[in-house]
Amino acid sequence: MKAILFEKPGSEDVLFWGDAPAPELLPGMIRIQVAATALNRADLLQRQGFYPPPAGASEILGLECSGVVSEIAEGVSGFRIGDRVMALLPGGGYAEEVVVDAGSVMRVPDHIDLVEAAALPEVLLTVFLNVFEIGGLREGGWLLVHGGGSGIGTASIQMARSIGAHVVVTAGSEAKCRRCVELGADVALNYREGDFAESVIESTGGVGVEVVLDSIGAPYLESNLKSLATDGRLVMIGLMGGAKSEIALGALLARRLSVVGSTLRTRSSVEKAALVAGLQTRFWTALEEGRLQPIVDRVLPIDQAGAGHRTMKASDHFGKIVLKVG
Repeated sequence: MKAILFEKPGSEDVLFWGDAPAPELLPGMIRIQVAATALNRADLLQRQGFYPPPAGASEILGLECSGVVSEIAEGVSGFRIGDRVMALLPGGGYAEEVVVDAGSVMRVPDHIDLVEAAALPEVLLTVFLNVFEIGGLREGGWLLVHGGGSGIGTASIQMARSIGAHVVVTAGSEAKCRRCVELGADVALNYREGDFAESVIESTGGVGVEVVLDSIGAPYLESNLKSLATDGRLVMIGLMGGAKSEIALGALLARRLSVVGSTLRTRSSVEKAALVAGLQTRFWTALEEGRLQPIVDRVLPIDQAGAGHRTMKASDHFGKIVLKVG
């Protein structure tokens, strides 16, 4: 099969479309003929040598895909050859074929284009895990999400609003802030215009938010904690801005705050299957009714993966960048 490969870590220029062995189909797995994959920040880190795949996972980039079921292994039920599906992957998505545990595979609703569907698995499951399972966001609650124009941000806005929660986002331009509000955010703050904590407190009537979803890390830690309501939860899923910071622990005690670190990629197949089942139980009706939609900035041919990485690095996109295979 063909796949996007690189021989050594480096810039976007190290990526090339070349030959790779087809992955082995093991019991409990499904083989998917890939229609498209989508970019995630983790892909950029892995390409640079900073984020190796988990043990046993493909070294090919790509944490999600959409496509058609082409082979089903022993022990798998509920799927047929030819089914339109999308899947969460531990790696391997930038390729013509993937194999993945059946528990990480979901059918694509009829009204969603198969290529656009590649933009859904990673963001839906990341938000479900971190905002709802760990963060415990409920109807009427407030959520703060950084990077409102990202795939995670656009999914967070839609999912929170679908349960009747409120959303504050930060974004890096007035144009992105406007688009976040159009998508459903209650408040959009341009992070280039100063600290966000005071505006978050004001927007929530002086109370603060119940949940903060953060991928920035150290530079935002103090302001994230200031933005939280009593008993609030800061869920950290990335460290784009740095990994070391200092805080006054008294605020955590006095206001009963929680700080939680979370990753999705390294969780077991059993854990991922449980998340997929939970997502389908709670949000699949909203997806089928169109209240949750893939927000796609652009679709590029798979051999332009390097250009996609440059766009993501520059944060010039709104929503997901999708790579079409074939």
